[in-house]
Amino acid sequence: MKRTFTKQEREFVFDSWKSGLGFSDIAQIINSKPGSVFTILRDSGGIKPESRQRRSLHLTIEEREEIRAGLSAKKSIRAIARQLNRSPSTISREVQRNRGSRYYKAVDANNRAWRMARRPKLCLLEANTELQITVLKKLELNWSPEQISGWLKRTMSRRKSMQISAETIYKTIYYRKRNALHHSLVKHLRRGHSLRYSKKHSRKGERGTINIVNGVSIHERPRSVETRRTVGHWEGDLVTGSKNTHIATLVDRKSRYTIILKLKGKDAVSVNEALVDKFNKLPQELKKSLTWDRGMELAKHAELTERTGVPVYFCDPQSPWQRGLNENTNSLIRQYFPKKTCLRQHSQSRYSEVAEQLNNRPRKILGFKTPKQVIENSVALTS
Repeated sequence: MKRTFTKQEREFVFDSWKSGLGFSDIAQIINSKPGSVFTILRDSGGIKPESRQRRSLHLTIEEREEIRAGLSAKKSIRAIARQLNRSPSTISREVQRNRGSRYYKAVDANNRAWRMARRPKLCLLEANTELQITVLKKLELNWSPEQISGWLKRTMSRRKSMQISAETIYKTIYYRKRNALHHSLVKHLRRGHSLRYSKKHSRKGERGTINIVNGVSIHERPRSVETRRTVGHWEGDLVTGSKNTHIATLVDRKSRYTIILKLKGKDAVSVNEALVDKFNKLPQELKKSLTWDRGMELAKHAELTERTGVPVYFCDPQSPWQRGLNENTNSLIRQYFPKKTCLRQHSQSRYSEVAEQLNNRPRKILGFKTPKQVIENSVALTS
């Protein structure tokens, strides 16, 4: 027999999902199957639907039961109305729309009223075609809902009809019953999940500890780097593809300006040559420091510093949050080059094109300015 879920169970599923529990954990608690939990979450994309509420002027189930009892006792419509302190016309319409006084049943009448009260309204993007088209175009450029919302607020502040919250965009994408934005647009979000995941879901399995000879710890990095007041302090890492292919990513801590470099290999010589070549093309103001993890690809860090003048600092083992900006940037790059993509097939021009797109997106942390605007205000870039 097919399992049915009570209102309380369905609410528990959504609340548990939001708290970070997975399908299996929730299913075990409610004595169900993970697939059933996914089915409950699917239609609304994991976002808990707003609970329906009855208007205070509407008849309650208790009042309908009094109407049924009054009709059974052969009371008149006016007598029942006086007893409930309601208008006789209200009672009359209630009885007539529910099969008349002879067949009136309180439960059936209440269920019908609850069912007929559904009057689906157009969501904001369905009702505003111009806003819908604008949001769609920006999503296709891989802008996040938050970036779209902030950009509209800054560039069209005088047009109330062109304002929308990031949450509304998320809900329109994830709610499958809304037609303004197709659910397939999740592929343009930072995470292409079919459901909206809680921030409490954690990532596990970081790389192991590697000993870098003469590596300077991040704890010896000048405190001024933490303030993000000046450009030129970079976080870096590798992004790995299939067939043992790799790219290097650099992101400026203040401006969030991103650089993507194609690599011949993951070995220390290849990585060092690519970084040296790039840093030597940058203005002196952009060569203040580089923070990396403990991968052996930067074993030649001393040579890098000697040839470019850029000091290198290494994070603690298994501490990706110490390069949180670069971790986030790599996740943005994964939108363009998903896992199992062979990175060798793309040219440096393609990687520069992707970096250009990222650098021209408005960022909330920058007051919805773009990384390119911030870094260009700080220093004149050369190619």
